[in-house]
Amino acid sequence: MEWNDAPQLDPRAVQATSVSAQDESASSQEPQALRITAASSNPKMFTLPWELPLSQWPADLFVNLPRGISRHIVRFVHVGDEVYAMKEITRQVAEREYELLRRLRKLELPTVTPIAVVAGRRDANGEKLEAILVTKHLKFSLPYRALFARTLRPDTAERLIDALAVLMVRLHLSGFYWGDVSLSNVLFLRDADAFSAFLVDAETGDLHGSLTEGQREYDIDLARTNIIGELMDLSSGQLLPTEVDEITIGNRLVDRYHSLWSTLTDVDKFSPDEMWRIERRVNRLNELGFDVDELEMKTSEDGRRVLVRPRVVDAGYASRKLLRLTGLDVQENQARRLLNDLDAYRTSTWRQGEELEIVATDWMREVFEPTVRMIPPEFRSQIEPAQFFHEVLDHRWFMAEKVGHDVAMQDAVISYIKNVLPQYKMDKRVLAAINADADSGVVDDEYTYSQPTNHGTDIDEDDQDASVWAS
Repeated sequence: MEWNDAPQLDPRAVQATSVSAQDESASSQEPQALRITAASSNPKMFTLPWELPLSQWPADLFVNLPRGISRHIVRFVHVGDEVYAMKEITRQVAEREYELLRRLRKLELPTVTPIAVVAGRRDANGEKLEAILVTKHLKFSLPYRALFARTLRPDTAERLIDALAVLMVRLHLSGFYWGDVSLSNVLFLRDADAFSAFLVDAETGDLHGSLTEGQREYDIDLARTNIIGELMDLSSGQLLPTEVDEITIGNRLVDRYHSLWSTLTDVDKFSPDEMWRIERRVNRLNELGFDVDELEMKTSEDGRRVLVRPRVVDAGYASRKLLRLTGLDVQENQARRLLNDLDAYRTSTWRQGEELEIVATDWMREVFEPTVRMIPPEFRSQIEPAQFFHEVLDHRWFMAEKVGHDVAMQDAVISYIKNVLPQYKMDKRVLAAINADADSGVVDDEYTYSQPTNHGTDIDEDDQDASVWAS
């Protein structure tokens, strides 16, 4: 019996809508009209000053959020009630990346959400302007440099690398070849005591039915090289804790990737009377946050051994369970923490015999919702409710340990808001320095725009979304 390894692209990606792009080199007697290719309509998109280079847009449109280093000009822009990330690039690259991000989203992979491609832009003199790729701002996320902008835990770099390893494994399992892996091309969300990583730049990527070992190893080797360089850059700016060794962190990514890849894809071999090992393998994958939807099994040639390996593996085991029970859509480690608190509530109220769905409804009403309603309005755009709940639980435990007895949840929330939550606010000078570093990486060798003469200032308006995690 042979393994069925024929490369097949996930049908969810095949069904993604393609961008219909025109060839800009095609001759035409008529001026090219502005063209917005979008997955959904937002009338406010048509009110933006597309006739101006992105760097010259009025300052009152910009949202002052920390930006990562990019080769292109990137700005966060208010569009109605939404915040969009705008990246100025060539039309061909914008349309390709837009389509690729749509296909990755169809596969339910952790990436930013593509909104539109705006092409056919011309200035007041009729001169061509670059296209703009529009993506939705990933709320509560930060680029890696913003995380190191203040004193953090010494293991922050390790936790970021662990999150990146999980992201790379998930992308590779789906046949995505990245081609330019680095911390700069990722956004991070707090996920309980860990991080979740999201792909934000897919310019050099490509989606295949499956990847060869050589393609995967090239991605990993490039990631290691880039990460070591990025950490050395942080070290030279005195942003990296002195005890962090850049080479060790780079090697950690390689080790973590290979370990997780092996756990997800290796073939188990055991005798027919050891079928319990299948359940152990599935439980291990569940502990890592992966659901196993399909197992492939066969017997060895002599018929004395059973060979088993996962065929369809999806991330989000705990988050899907919590979503089913409560309707909360959160990160994987946050979901584990909330499920643990739900179990503790079930035990403390002597309701182990009741259906979990009913208990979960009461836990939401009596525990979770009253807690997160106490988040001050000025911080609601800076910390996810699930992360707030998790950190309050931690704070409550430390308070109880200090005083030697249980602490009421309301008292823990009040203390957390007073003593911990203010650390989420980012200093304006730090934010300005981060964005200055981001702009220093721009390489604009195809278009040269004149400096603005009467549109706004160089200083973005302060925004309450500008925050950094306290770790």
